[in-house]
Amino acid sequence: MIKMIAVDMDGTFLNDEKRYNKARFLEQYQQIKQQEIKFVVASGNQYYQLISFFPEIRDEIAFVAENGANIVDKGETLFCGELSQDHLAKVLSVLSDLPYVHVVVCGPRSAYMLDTSPPALVTLMSKHYHRLELRQDFSQLNDTIFKFSLNMDDEHIPQLMAHVGHALDGIVTPVSSGFGFVDLIIPGVHKAHGLALLQQRWQIADNEVVAVGDSGNDVEMVAHAGFGFAMANAQPAVKQVARFHTESNNHEGALNVIDRVLNRQPPFA
Repeated sequence: MIKMIAVDMDGTFLNDEKRYNKARFLEQYQQIKQQEIKFVVASGNQYYQLISFFPEIRDEIAFVAENGANIVDKGETLFCGELSQDHLAKVLSVLSDLPYVHVVVCGPRSAYMLDTSPPALVTLMSKHYHRLELRQDFSQLNDTIFKFSLNMDDEHIPQLMAHVGHALDGIVTPVSSGFGFVDLIIPGVHKAHGLALLQQRWQIADNEVVAVGDSGNDVEMVAHAGFGFAMANAQPAVKQVARFHTESNNHEGALNVIDRVLNRQPPFA
């Protein structure tokens, strides 16, 4: 019996136009509630951005936001990651030496970029971070910092992953979230960790969980769930750990999985 459905957003629940079939989903959601299944949005994006997609039900569902660093259930914060001041200073020092990287520093209150960032990038990032402040520097943020989002040309990603993985080992873990972005997360504070906390709260076993994803930051979550699904458009690392597969994000693959759960079709028969 499935008791939790967790979905990633970009490249999974959302199509390439950053939309989803709201009429179809809200109909499904009524059945999700009737069957007493928990619905969880698990994304690298900011909580304030995620709730904008679900205005009708934002206070009824749970969000594993910022790749698991900010977990909110029915409007109540259950978990908030935190980097120490020493670790924050070390990360910022290493990143300041990488001229090809644009940095977003993320906390529960807001996200932050330098005021020297290209305006087009600020506009793009404000779609992912509905609370975004521009600062001269990152020295006085007065916020708990739990994640960094890095933007660069795709060709620089392997170089960055190798460099950061070495220079900041044990402090942050680099994960690809696709589309020219790499997130630096606190080790162990990933989406699967977020799901596990919610499972504890609701007394749900791993084999009662469905998780659907497409990117490097979904690997732990898809591997963790008893029913882990990779989108047809998923990165190879996700397809490798997924026991099941569904159609692409442009063909409502995530909603198709939900239908299979609700109608008890294979593999849920």
